[in-house]
Parts: sequence; C-alpha cells; structure tokens
Amino acid sequence: MSWWLGVVMDTDITWLRNPFELFYKDADFQTSCDDFNGNSTDLNNRPNSGFSYVRSNERSIWFYKFWFSSSKIYGRMHDQNAFNKIKMQPNISTMNVKIRFLDTKYFGGFCHPSKDFNKVRTMHVNCCKGLQNKVNDLKILLDDWRNYMAFP
Repeated sequence: MSWWLGVVMDTDITWLRNPFELFYKDADFQTSCDDFNGNSTDLNNRPNSGFSYVRSNERSIWFYKFWFSSSKIYGRMHDQNAFNKIKMQPNISTMNVKIRFLDTKYFGGFCHPSKDFNKVRTMHVNCCKGLQNKVNDLKILLDDWRNYMAFP
C-alpha cells in the first residue's frame, strides 16, 4: 500500500506562505476553522473543511468513508455540516483517528481573519456569499498582500 500526504482545498483559498511546516506530525486529518478556540485537539472548534491536510493511512481512509457516508445519512447535507455531526461520535475515537484543528492565526479566513501578515499562511474567502463577492474579496486580499510585501 502506498502512503501519501495531501492538501485538500476549495478554490477560494489563497496561499501566502508555505503551510506545510505548520502541520502537525501526529495527525491523520487536520482542517482549518471558522472559529478556533486555541486548542488544536478540541472537537468543539468550529471547522471549515475548505482546507485540510490528510495523512493517507487506514484510519484516514476509514474516516473519509465514514464521513461521506454520514453526509448521505443526514439527508445529503454539506460535507462540512456532516463533519460537525460526526466529529464527536465514539467510533471515531474507537478507530483512533487523530483529528487536529488549524489555528486561524496561520490559516485564516474571512470569518476569522488572521490579524498578523507576518504569520498567516493561507486565507480562505469564506463567510462571503456569491462568486462575484468572493472574486472582489480575493482581489482586495491580494492588493493588501502586495502592499504588505512592498514594505522593506
């Protein structure tokens, strides 16, 4: 069996710096958050599955199968909503799936933007409705980034 590590992300994610050095070495599945409470292992974080880092192994494969089959059980709900429903189910801990949540300080989004351009790695144009609004917000983000990078 081959093993891989991979980033899974929505198209409205902008990479400002390399995020790989901040991923947890011990996790099977890591995801960005709309709200991060300061504890990367706390299942009470409000995740946003638009940016995830996954270690391919038996646990993560089982987790993805369970997650997506659960979204069908819950009336074909959005995968992020299904994740919120299943993240605390006992069979996830029984399978020893190690889930970690990424700090919004480094993995920001428009719901909870990173306040420090010195630390931010990725930005997600979430909490923004409509394609044109997302495009406009991405342009603003990139303009801000260019202005920041222009400072000595």
